[in-house]
Amino acid sequence: MKIVRFAAEGKTRYGILNGSAIQVVEEKPFRRIVTTDKYYELKKVQLLAPCTPTKIIALGLNYHDHARELKVPVPDSPLTFLKPSTAVIGHGDNIIYPSASHRVDYEGELAVVIKKPVWRVATRDALKYVLGYTCFNDVTARDLQKKDSQWTRAKGFDTFAAVGPWIETELDLKKVEIETYLNGKLKQSGSARGLIYSIPEIINFISHVMTLLPGDIIATGTPSGVGPMYPGDTVEVKIKQIGTLRNFVVANGSKPA
Repeated sequence: MKIVRFAAEGKTRYGILNGSAIQVVEEKPFRRIVTTDKYYELKKVQLLAPCTPTKIIALGLNYHDHARELKVPVPDSPLTFLKPSTAVIGHGDNIIYPSASHRVDYEGELAVVIKKPVWRVATRDALKYVLGYTCFNDVTARDLQKKDSQWTRAKGFDTFAAVGPWIETELDLKKVEIETYLNGKLKQSGSARGLIYSIPEIINFISHVMTLLPGDIIATGTPSGVGPMYPGDTVEVKIKQIGTLRNFVVANGSKPA
C-alpha cells in the first residue's frame, strides 16, 4: 500500500494511491487507516512530503562499500546525526544550493517512517513500529562537513532532506535496490543487503537514546558513489519497490518550484 500526502482544493490530505487514483483517508494514517469515498487524480494534486517528522535521524557510514569508498573503518555502533524538520521537502521540490557552500552532494537512501511512539524497543520487535518506507536524499554541504567539527550546518540547511514520493507499507528489505541518478546518469547503485546495521538494529539503537514519534524518519545511510550536484541539475533517488523521488537544484535566491 502506498500512502500519499498531498494538497488539493486548498487542503492538505492523506490518501492511498492506487494506480493514478488517490483514495482519501479520514485522518493521519499512523493510528489507523479509514478510507472515504472521495478520490483525486494523481496528476491533478500536488504531492507533498509524505509525512511531517518531529525529527530526522540519519545514519553515517552504514554501508560497507561507502566505508571502503571513504577509506574509513566500519563504526562499532551506528553513527547517528540529526537533520531538522525544517529541512524537509517533497517530490518535485527545489533543493536550494546555499551560498555558504561550494560543494553540495547527493546521498540517495532508503528511509523508515515510524507509525507509533517507540522507546527502548527490542530488536526483535522493532519492525512493529514501522509504518513503511520511502526514498530519501540526505543532501550534504560536503565542504562544510569537513570544515566543521560536527555536521549540523552541513546537513541542516532548509531543503536538505528530500523525501518521497510516498510511503510504501509493504517492502521486502532483502530485495531493496537503491539508485541515484544525476541528470539521467546513474551515480549510485546499492542494495539494502549491504547495510552494516539492519533496520531493526538501528531502531533498537536509536530508541535507547530518544523516543521516536509517529511520522519521524530514519534515513538508513547511503551506498557508495556520492558526488556533487549544482544549480540546474536534476537528482533522482529510485527504489523500484517504492518509486522515484525527483528534485531540482537551484541557486540560493532562485524562486521556489
